[in-house]
Amino acid sequence: MTREITFMEAAMEALAEEMRRDEKVFHMSTDAPFPLVEEFGESRVRATPIAESALTGMAIGAASSGFRPIVDWRQVTFAFVAMDQIVNQAAKIHYMFGGQAQFPIMYRASVGGGGRVAAQHSQSPYSMFMNMAGLKITLASSPYDVKGLIKSAIRDNNPVICFESNRLFGMKGPVPEEDYTIPIGEAEVKREGSDITVVGLAWQVQEALAAAETLADEGVSVEVVDPRSLVPLDAATIRASVRKTGRLVIADEAGPTAGAAAEIATLVTEDPETFKCLKTPPKRICALQVPIPYSPVLEDHVFPERTKIADGVRAVMEAA
Repeated sequence: MTREITFMEAAMEALAEEMRRDEKVFHMSTDAPFPLVEEFGESRVRATPIAESALTGMAIGAASSGFRPIVDWRQVTFAFVAMDQIVNQAAKIHYMFGGQAQFPIMYRASVGGGGRVAAQHSQSPYSMFMNMAGLKITLASSPYDVKGLIKSAIRDNNPVICFESNRLFGMKGPVPEEDYTIPIGEAEVKREGSDITVVGLAWQVQEALAAAETLADEGVSVEVVDPRSLVPLDAATIRASVRKTGRLVIADEAGPTAGAAAEIATLVTEDPETFKCLKTPPKRICALQVPIPYSPVLEDHVFPERTKIADGVRAVMEAA
């Protein structure tokens, strides 16, 4: 049975269902979710001190002892004080144990703008974590996807970071009541098209779908691809779409420099078969490379959205 629930409700359902499924799953955050505390108690839903480096490291120790910890950093900003634990420990510890021990940890954080909370709390720095070998990374764009990806992340035997766009929290969508998971590393074509591929990340998937509706009225058929996971990145699905359409636009809420959008453009252009199909160079539609302003007018100016995506598609179509 399927019903309409919000992105945040879907995420909370995933946590609760996995905690019911496996008593080794427990939750740590500086702000413990009340529904989880009410059902599972304070021993499995820990309200921690404001010490992200400590709780991030505690999760590594707990995972090595047979538990499956969930660590909610809340804003990704707070993960920065735990970078040593993330980069030097969680990302590398399975390798440094010679593969003899598993470390099933799910880290969770919100990213992006829309909240008018200024430069520190409006960041989308997932490419920083993409650069660290040993971490899997998901980036959901809908209530259905966030639930399935979180469940897969909790069941995975190695560290996974689930990034969630602030702008999607209130979005409603169909989510089955039955148990399901979404494989980490499997992209999805959200809309079929023949003229141009738009790869969107998180909130930008929804903006790309809206832009595609506008462009359809102009006779442009847009295919929208959602990677859903940044590590591993489903190169095969993205390349197959670009081979079909011959054109590529990447829409990302993060800045362009050394970002996920650049990685997606590269995996298309460095593949000889896909490169031969390109009719024009790929184009990135990203946030401006600036700290995110507090002013609502300036924040809106910095981020890409459906109008900018549509303009980018038109520019690529005209260049071909």
